[in-house]
Amino acid sequence: MPWIMLFIAGLLEVVWAYFMKQSEGFSRLGPTIITLVAMLGSFGLLALAMRALPLGTAYMIWTGIGAVGAFIVGIIVLGEQVTVMRLIAAAMITGGLVLMKLASDA
Repeated sequence: MPWIMLFIAGLLEVVWAYFMKQSEGFSRLGPTIITLVAMLGSFGLLALAMRALPLGTAYMIWTGIGAVGAFIVGIIVLGEQVTVMRLIAAAMITGGLVLMKLASDA
C-alpha cells in the first residue's frame, strides 16, 4: 500500500506542477485552487507512504515521478521541445527510479 500511495502522490505532483504553470503566477483562481489541493494531497500521501518507506527512497521516487511526469506533460500538453538530450535525461531519471525501487527493502 505505501508504494501505491507514493505513486499517487507522484502523479499529484505532476498535477500541481501543471496547474501552477496554468495559474500564471497564482493570478488565476481556478488553477491556483487546483494547485493547492493537489499539493496537499501529494504531500499528505507522501507523508503516509513515509511511515513504511525510507526517507531517501520515498523522496527520490516522489520527485522522480513528478519530474518525468511534468516533462511528459510539458511535451504532450504544452508542446515543449523534444531533444535527444532531454529524452536521455528523462530515461536516466527513470532508470534511477527503477534501481531505487529494486534496492528497497519495503
